[in-house]
Amino acid sequence: MASAVAFQEAIPPAVRQDGANRLWLEQIVRSQRGGLSCLPFQLGLDEQSYAELIRTYFPALATQTSAGQGSLAHECSELREDLLEMRRDEWEELRDLLLGSRRGNAPEEVWIASIVAAACLGGDHLWRDLGLESRQQLHDLLTHNFPSLAARNVRNMMRWKKFFYKQLCEQEGGYVCRSPSCEQCPTYHDCFGEEV
Repeated sequence: MASAVAFQEAIPPAVRQDGANRLWLEQIVRSQRGGLSCLPFQLGLDEQSYAELIRTYFPALATQTSAGQGSLAHECSELREDLLEMRRDEWEELRDLLLGSRRGNAPEEVWIASIVAAACLGGDHLWRDLGLESRQQLHDLLTHNFPSLAARNVRNMMRWKKFFYKQLCEQEGGYVCRSPSCEQCPTYHDCFGEEV
């Protein structure tokens, strides 16, 4: 609890009032720093975007480096960064999919698209790979920032990673769709089943 308070105090008072994206970004950064996400230290952002995000929302964290997290966390962060670099084309397609339906022109939407795309490369449910508390929280984040894309996941039925890759498949992005119809797919439950 004390670390959450310290983290909150690291946010300038003027920024504390500016809405939902700040809250989600705070949770994502805190989860990454606590080893509770699959994201590298810079969250999948380039150096300039990461610096801008930290300067805007968390200036007290500006001097932190991945090396300061301890040797194991630093090694994990470097490995995650290397894995992200190896899948850079995939990350770009996912990011572009999200940006194609962004709500407006806020820099937070670009940051969040990049971060979500990086988390899509993780091995767990997307909300967990982002370090969020629930699938509902992820739904709210996506609906807020990328409303037209989120609305295509009718009744929030399909798991988000599967949904994003299905969208790329439908755009003829080189991803193989396993079945001409989801209802006939042998892995239907993997996409639409309950998340635990």
